[in-house]
Amino acid sequence: MAQLPCDNDGACLRCKAKPPQEETLTCGTCGTPWHAACLSSPPETLASTLQWHCPDCSGEIDPLLPVSGVESGGGSDLVAAIRAIEADESLTDADKAKKRQELLSGKSATDEDDDEEEGKKSAGGLDVDLLKALGENLNCSFCIQLPERPVTTPCGHNFCLKCFEKWIGQGKRTCAKCRSPIPPKMASNPRINSSLVSAIRLARVSKSAGAGTGKVFHFISNQDRPDKAFTTERAKKTGKANAASGRIYVTIPPDHFGPIPAENDPVRNQGVLVGESWEDRLECRQWGAHFPHVAGIAGQSNYGAQSVALSGGYEDDEDHGEWFLYTGSGGRDLSGNKRTNKDQSFDQKFEKSNEALRVSCKMGYPVRVVRSHKEKRSAYAPEAGVRYDGVYRIEKCWRKVGIQGSFKVCRYLFVRCDNEPAPWTSDEHGDRPRPLPNIPELKMATELFERKESPSWNFDEGEACWKWMKPPPASLKAVNVLDPEERKTMKRAIKAAHSNSVREKLLKEFSCKICRQVMTLPVTTPCAHNFCKACLEDKFAGQTLVRERSRGGRTLRAQKNVMNCPCCPTDISDFLQNPQVNREVMEVIEKLKNKEEDKAESEEVEDASMEEKAESESEENCETTDPEEETPVVTEEAEQPRKRAKLDIDTVVPATMLESGMK
Repeated sequence: MAQLPCDNDGACLRCKAKPPQEETLTCGTCGTPWHAACLSSPPETLASTLQWHCPDCSGEIDPLLPVSGVESGGGSDLVAAIRAIEADESLTDADKAKKRQELLSGKSATDEDDDEEEGKKSAGGLDVDLLKALGENLNCSFCIQLPERPVTTPCGHNFCLKCFEKWIGQGKRTCAKCRSPIPPKMASNPRINSSLVSAIRLARVSKSAGAGTGKVFHFISNQDRPDKAFTTERAKKTGKANAASGRIYVTIPPDHFGPIPAENDPVRNQGVLVGESWEDRLECRQWGAHFPHVAGIAGQSNYGAQSVALSGGYEDDEDHGEWFLYTGSGGRDLSGNKRTNKDQSFDQKFEKSNEALRVSCKMGYPVRVVRSHKEKRSAYAPEAGVRYDGVYRIEKCWRKVGIQGSFKVCRYLFVRCDNEPAPWTSDEHGDRPRPLPNIPELKMATELFERKESPSWNFDEGEACWKWMKPPPASLKAVNVLDPEERKTMKRAIKAAHSNSVREKLLKEFSCKICRQVMTLPVTTPCAHNFCKACLEDKFAGQTLVRERSRGGRTLRAQKNVMNCPCCPTDISDFLQNPQVNREVMEVIEKLKNKEEDKAESEEVEDASMEEKAESESEENCETTDPEEETPVVTEEAEQPRKRAKLDIDTVVPATMLESGMK
């Protein structure tokens, strides 16, 4: 039987017994407890236990594994291959671990290496494999792959959201890598680390499409542009409650269905990309993703719905990323000063905007979806502002009794069907047709509607993409085209938002939310925000965890100080007592910085060599030139026209000056 450590409860996984404290050894590298009696080669002296490393970290091969010379099966060959890998001194520990993993999984590294070489050639000579740099430090400890929808624990370790939820579902409340406790709030509602999502996707795109040619998935529009939402003098309220919209930058009508292509984006010629973010709904309107700045549904009851916004308006909403359950509008008394009333007072019906959603469900139209930071119950909501998440298709709609009471609400099942990957995934490609999820509430549903005919927007197996299988509905309104001069002006205003290189973009994703610079000693809060350790500590300098209170000479019970995250209202006071550096992210940043410095040094050397070469060529030209040829010989005949020209200038200039002086 192989050597195994102790589980989370302290029981040995080999002998199933719970060893006493004096028989337990803790690894100096990973901190995992082991039962000394079950080790094949336990420490001989007490001094050797102080810096002891477990078999997993030291690479020790268990001699108790069955290695029989009589057996000719695959077991002995496997062990022999592992021993050969361990004996190879030319390999590093990381290479040995990679080869062991490939050997156990049955995959050959030859094809992968060929693909890597071909990818590097197609990348236009990219001098660093960004995916390799990320994979060496950010791999999930469960699936040993780059994290899919990564979540970061307060101790600085990264996991896939699915792997993390499975670990928490087993009743574990400690980090799988270092056994540090996981806060209950993070265990119940883990947040996706959007910086890691952007970095992983950017690295994948740069490898497949070449350096500098990858698509920009996260573009923040210019905050200093002159044409933005403004408040008029007649507005009765301050802020943007009565603000007027700024310029619409895209050339689409308000009733445009589906994605916004490049031909309707004269400013950038790229269209509205999945993952683009805006400061608020008014700025989102300027790029056409969702035109209403208050209503959550954009559509017409006899035409269909073009877009929806997820902003946490109804408790019935359920967000699962690739699909979500959406609640219709209405059912609330908003008369008078009750515009913020959240209590249901009557039933919702399939009319107005709710009917528009049902028309889109019937015809199979694509519906643009934007998510707002106000949706606090969703792990897929952005950290700030409003984000465009692509197009979805409504597969079913029905009515059911809402959570609040006895009033019915309209419900819609949205399923993602976009050619671009979602902002929370690191995939290079978009969606593929997927089976519909199981919805338990359909058992109690009434007025259930399911589409019977083929949808207008569907997946083409031949082209492997989503497209209009039927002609899209014609617009009922005219489209205004921008003037060429205005187009040039807006291009100059937005040009500063584009990065120059893939590596610079990647470093920009690892920027601190406080100082806006590349992080030094990065820390990740339980709410998945990244900061420099020094910046975060300076932000809360002088604040203590508890505050002593007294009244009238009496000492009251101490009260806990609430320390909100600089980016969200989450209380991080417990985390600030001992913030752990995210060493995995720190090593990635150091590698990228080193490559950037090496690139700058190589460019300086090339420039110096070019200057030396130019100087040497100029010296050679000077040496080969005849000095007598440099002085031209001027004859008397050639000098006469020059004297006459000088005389004309002397006579004309004073007259001109005198004439101007008289005027």
